[in-house]
Amino acid sequence: MSHSNQGFQTFPWEKANGIRMLVLDVDGVLTAGGITMNDQKEESKTFNVRDGHGIKMVQRIGIEVAILTGRNSQVVTHRANDLGIRFVIQGSLRKKDGLAELVKISGIQASECAYMGDDVIDMPAMRECRLQTAPADAYLGVRNHAHWIADFPGGGGAVRQLCEGLILANGGWPTIIRDAYGLEPHECGWPLLNP
Repeated sequence: MSHSNQGFQTFPWEKANGIRMLVLDVDGVLTAGGITMNDQKEESKTFNVRDGHGIKMVQRIGIEVAILTGRNSQVVTHRANDLGIRFVIQGSLRKKDGLAELVKISGIQASECAYMGDDVIDMPAMRECRLQTAPADAYLGVRNHAHWIADFPGGGGAVRQLCEGLILANGGWPTIIRDAYGLEPHECGWPLLNP
């Protein structure tokens, strides 16, 4: 699948600078949106390991990661535990209220949050946040209102691209990526001229 790489060029550096928490939806953001259910009604989801690595890297620069999802799933609990995500709210059908709860338990204001969502249920919470983002394949209404759209689909690198942008915008690239992996931003698709 080819990608436009436009997201690398259009990343909102100013809005991304100073972000303290990244709030993520699950279905359609951390996954491709499919839900597999067996005869016992047990659910399974497929997560992207590169997105997971992006989450671990963004945590290393001190940005908290939170999950805010409308569904309830043990799979999400397990994945959050794997990634060291401390703030998880499930079964939140009114995500603006869910975001208010995240603000309360984290002590981080919505004005210091980035949000990635893919459907209309995310819009009320997204609008409260400083940086509003969407995967490439998000619902059109969400993409039309997002500050930034990833080059990649949900469950296919959208979260990773956002995490790298946040790392770059907040001065974390030298220690998190250059020192660890010997890569410069332009080698990963980011423009040569960054803030």
